[in-house]
Amino acid sequence: MIAMKKVFVFDDNVDILELCTFILEDAGFAIKTSSTSNNIIDQVLAYMPDIIFMDNWLPDVGGIDATRALKAHDSLKHIPVIYFSANNDVKSLADQAGADGYLAKPFDIEELEGIINRHLTT
Repeated sequence: MIAMKKVFVFDDNVDILELCTFILEDAGFAIKTSSTSNNIIDQVLAYMPDIIFMDNWLPDVGGIDATRALKAHDSLKHIPVIYFSANNDVKSLADQAGADGYLAKPFDIEELEGIINRHLTT
């Protein structure tokens, strides 16, 4: 049996977290969510996901700083981080953060699954 791929979603919007959980569990992924990027390294080390979705507007540590912290960590820098935001400039924000890709909100299910599959098959 193939191990279930693990997705970690950081977003301060509970509705988005619930939606992502519903979509990704339905697609056969294990999912963990967090509404804060506090102790981002500890949170991610405890779960060791295959891919991370990072919102821009997170309380305390914003998405850009959280992504940079992950990408600077030896044990975590290999994990793809997908920046996702309703900000019109999501591509530029993803570039600033050093993310591996981006997904604009609102998104559709096919886009979400497609980006995961692209990053997990490489």
